[in-house]
Amino acid sequence: MKLGIIGSGMIVQEFLPKLLEMPGLEVVGIQGTTASLLHIQEMQKTYGLAVATDDFEVLCAAGIDTVYVAVPNHLHFDYCQRALEKKLNVICEKPLTSTVEEATALATLAKRQQCFLFEAITTLYLGNYLKIQEWLARIGKIKLVQSQYSQYSRRYDAFQRNEILPAFDPAKSGGALMDLNLYNLHYVMGLFGRPVKAAYYANIEKKIDTSGVLVLQYPDFVATCVAAKDSKGIFGGIIQGTKGCIRSLLPPNVVGEVVLELNDGTREVFDDGMGKQRLVPEFTRFIEAINANDLAFCYQQLDQSVAVSEVQTSTRRAAGIVFAADKEEAHVK
Repeated sequence: MKLGIIGSGMIVQEFLPKLLEMPGLEVVGIQGTTASLLHIQEMQKTYGLAVATDDFEVLCAAGIDTVYVAVPNHLHFDYCQRALEKKLNVICEKPLTSTVEEATALATLAKRQQCFLFEAITTLYLGNYLKIQEWLARIGKIKLVQSQYSQYSRRYDAFQRNEILPAFDPAKSGGALMDLNLYNLHYVMGLFGRPVKAAYYANIEKKIDTSGVLVLQYPDFVATCVAAKDSKGIFGGIIQGTKGCIRSLLPPNVVGEVVLELNDGTREVFDDGMGKQRLVPEFTRFIEAINANDLAFCYQQLDQSVAVSEVQTSTRRAAGIVFAADKEEAHVK
């Protein structure tokens, strides 16, 4: 994989050193904004990249076959669409898009172009999460599911001072549902699929959700997804069944140690330690799929991303949270 990175924010700064160490992956170049050009040129020197540019066309002409889109949420659709139209594979940071209409359009385009399009959701590829999937049948009939991710955002203080950064900007598809609660949603839907119905009960300030509870109704049980960017709280997951329960101890983007506790006293603990290197499992799987031309796997994951986006979009709109992207559906081809 010859990778071009679009974006230079915190997630790129965290992941780039790890990407450079991954077998089968060559980071060719990075694109930033005109304002960040000096910064990415420093990154180019530090990491030995061939290209540092503020021009998408220059990045695409650098011999890449895949782009990693790591820009603010509201820009995901445009960059993904442009890359797919050039028949480049795409790995896009979460959330895949601002709306389900955008997600559906990108999925259709990727399949038409026979290109790979992955949403970078670390949860789904972690060994500890896969262990939860393996254990599910042992806890009987599922009754209750909870996933929680509360983390006070350093950007919330600025938000209170009316400095509206992308994380809390409805014009840029921000908010708790699009950020922390997305991991909760993938955690639950990755195990149980689409809910029968869903509703979002949000704390809304300045037209954006700073925290909230997403309730997912399944035929035989209820799941809750709790996320907060405006307050400190707990995190982790618990799946309760008639024969026992499964607990995960860290936020759903890393999962952490998982514990199986059965009614008969059986207790098992598993932790492969990869939560500290959460990028590695997902990018390893992306590289494997692309090298094997496993489009079937990619499109299976992509269909889940679209399903998650559908729940996000419908519940957000029902809660009265409106994005600029909701008013711009005409740009979706």
